[in-house]
Amino acid sequence: MELRRHALVLLQMSDPVTKAAAVRAAFDAGGWAIDCEATLAEPPGLPGRPERPRLVPPKDVPTRSPFTTEGRAALLHAIAHIEFNAINLALDAVWRFAGLPEDFYRDWFRVAAEESLHFTLLREHLATLAHDYGDFDAHDGLWIMTARTAHDIVARMALVPRTLEARGLDATPPLQAKLAKAGDARAVAILDVILRDEIGHVAIGNRWYRFVCERAGLDALAIYPGLVERYAAPKLRPPFNDAARRAAGFSEEEIAYLTRAV
Repeated sequence: MELRRHALVLLQMSDPVTKAAAVRAAFDAGGWAIDCEATLAEPPGLPGRPERPRLVPPKDVPTRSPFTTEGRAALLHAIAHIEFNAINLALDAVWRFAGLPEDFYRDWFRVAAEESLHFTLLREHLATLAHDYGDFDAHDGLWIMTARTAHDIVARMALVPRTLEARGLDATPPLQAKLAKAGDARAVAILDVILRDEIGHVAIGNRWYRFVCERAGLDALAIYPGLVERYAAPKLRPPFNDAARRAAGFSEEEIAYLTRAV
């Protein structure tokens, strides 16, 4: 099957374990044909997802302390939920947006495969804490923004990978420090893998945001605040991981904007 059509098939899978394994297997198989120009019909019920976790408003997800086993499990569950949503958003980028270079689709399919690995690692570690994905409530902020930007490739690239996902670059080191203090070396090591890969994912977002802006004759830096306002993206709060953001391709002007926008 052609890559973009196969990405849509994978996106419709509801079982997270099956989905993660299938994405990784498809990526490893390689050799996919890519139809860049096809406009594919959107089936109902995207994305495929399990009955659990129960999705609640962000304010209803309780604060999680890493210093108890239950609290640490809930915290890692929240990260696993982000990674599962990240699989879906990467697959969505592959199938939804026609007319881009082949590398766009290859990049986002690789992201989906790496997010699948992250989800798998976190789920395996959750099992050592006597829990599984679905055991705790979760919120759906990442997918909500994915849905809001379904009609606008510029907004999608601006607000999902390089805004919401980039928050992980800022949040991960402090979280690792807490998990290390709690004695969970395995969780710290998993977050090392995630942080390394997420720098690459945000870099992909930056690359394609600038590409679609240039193609449309838009100033990538100038239009960003308007996109944040139009799509009600959450306001970013410090501290910012400037080193990771630079490694992910943010310019000095963009990093300065974060400081001014606080």
